[in-house]
Amino acid sequence: MSPSKPAVLLIPGAWHVPASYNKLTNLLKSSGHDIHVPSLPSMNGARPPTADLETDTAHIREYTQQLADAGQHVVIIAHSYSGQIASNSLTGLWATTRAQQGLPGGVVHIISLCAFMVREGFSMTDVVHHFGHDDYMPLAYDFAEDQTVVDRDPKGRLVSPGPGDDDVEVEGYLGTLKRWNGKCMSQGLSTDRVAWRDIPVTYVHTIGDMTTPLAYQQWMVGNMKEDGVEVETVELDTGHSPNLTKAKEVAEIVDMVVARYKK
Repeated sequence: MSPSKPAVLLIPGAWHVPASYNKLTNLLKSSGHDIHVPSLPSMNGARPPTADLETDTAHIREYTQQLADAGQHVVIIAHSYSGQIASNSLTGLWATTRAQQGLPGGVVHIISLCAFMVREGFSMTDVVHHFGHDDYMPLAYDFAEDQTVVDRDPKGRLVSPGPGDDDVEVEGYLGTLKRWNGKCMSQGLSTDRVAWRDIPVTYVHTIGDMTTPLAYQQWMVGNMKEDGVEVETVELDTGHSPNLTKAKEVAEIVDMVVARYKK
């Protein structure tokens, strides 16, 4: 990889571990990208949970800041829940802001894969509540007494619709998914200023999404635009896991964005 090419930092979503993104990251690596996929503390398997959105935020901020301090420009990929992490953790790490402070590197762009990109103080469940879908939560998710959670139908809700993906590939993907700290869903953003107010965003709409429905995605992007933020949007005809079902198309989007920041 050329040192003038931004690194790509993929922040996993809920239930996902780095291996969940192997199809996408292998494509990106084959194109010469420097890929980073750190594990989330909230996915550490502890029962009861020992990490949450705040812990994830601190971890990703430290990881990103290390890349920036090394002089690296960074393109972020945020998937689903990790839109909350990106919004919370990247404030002040925009490359332009750092340059003004005489600091090297920094985040140059956020690519949102059907991610929760909400305003300050908002949680994922606030979005659900806005649409009056609170009663769907226990139907979709299996919460244990310690509030760890799994999806009741991961194939139907996370993968479908996913034309072109064979059963072996899908089953391999589903096998990577783990129990997660469901308390993260109801934790609001704590930052005084969410990062997407400063860092350019490309929002990838997944129009067949059963987990973050298209109406949710459009509402969040609408709020961003209402607040004066320019958001580039792309549509993919797929469900909640474009990293699996539309990996080639996502890789092409990453290629397009990274190319803008080559020196």
